[in-house]
Amino acid sequence: MSTFTKKEVRFIDLFCGIGGFRYAIEDVAVKIGIHAECVLSSDIDPDCQKAYAANFGEPPAGDIHNIDVGSIPDHDILLAGFPCQPFSIIGHRRGFEDARGTLFFEIARILAAKKPQVVVLENVKLLSGHNGGKTLARIMEVLRSLGYEPDRRVLNALDFGLPQKRERIFIVGFRKPCAFEWPKGGLMRRLWAISHKNVRINMN
Repeated sequence: MSTFTKKEVRFIDLFCGIGGFRYAIEDVAVKIGIHAECVLSSDIDPDCQKAYAANFGEPPAGDIHNIDVGSIPDHDILLAGFPCQPFSIIGHRRGFEDARGTLFFEIARILAAKKPQVVVLENVKLLSGHNGGKTLARIMEVLRSLGYEPDRRVLNALDFGLPQKRERIFIVGFRKPCAFEWPKGGLMRRLWAISHKNVRINMN
């Protein structure tokens, strides 16, 4: 968020699930004294929609294909954890040949129209090497063609305080130069430390 000098940022939350990205950006915003306002969320899964509405008091819009870009408010940041099944080890890994894999281009459609300053994408680790690296290269090429300078990094939740080895690729892109640094991590916690956070056990 060092790109912004104002005290409020507006973001959209695509393929929002139950709100992981939103929780993160709102938490960071509070810590650095910025108000983060979600102006659009979207997910097609009915159960996710219900959970998101329970978490944030507002239901997400549905199918991204049906969202008219003209109806999307201006925003500073686009967040999207687009579907991972076409690139995942437990799927068929058909990539862009899978209809879900092409949903990245719906993100590109919105980026082209709204031109937010920052885009943050998330997917499974295997996206980095899918189809010999050609799929990721295509995504990076599209982002550059839309005026972004993208970078990517595979991060493991295990290094950031979550007791689970969960590796994901994150892609960030900026329209303007930004002094951005990837987090280094290194904070490992055991499941016991979280599940027994408020429990004291007498071992005598």
